[in-house]
Amino acid sequence: MRKPIIAAACLTTALLVSTPARVQEQPMITSTTVDLPAGDALFPGGKAADAINNNCLACHSTDMVLNQPALPRATWEAEVRKMINVYKAPIDPTDVTAIVDYLAKTKGKS
Repeated sequence: MRKPIIAAACLTTALLVSTPARVQEQPMITSTTVDLPAGDALFPGGKAADAINNNCLACHSTDMVLNQPALPRATWEAEVRKMINVYKAPIDPTDVTAIVDYLAKTKGKS
């Protein structure tokens, strides 16, 4: 009883090997232009914003950060530490205080 099963398997393999592969047409790749809405490129505040501009804009837009609710300083510090420890943000340790100062002043809550 095994012979028919083996013979059927050999026949199927032979058909697969001998059938020419069909070439599918690939879609054409075209370039397009997308106009994105204007956003603030940098955090406002001049020198006081240097640390946040130099460390945070790689992942966050100014709009995203500045649209957060007002939070106590301790919460902003915890958020910055979370970015460093959990998300491995390459924030210069000497800039942490300046970033927290900026966030507490700009989006702080007593």
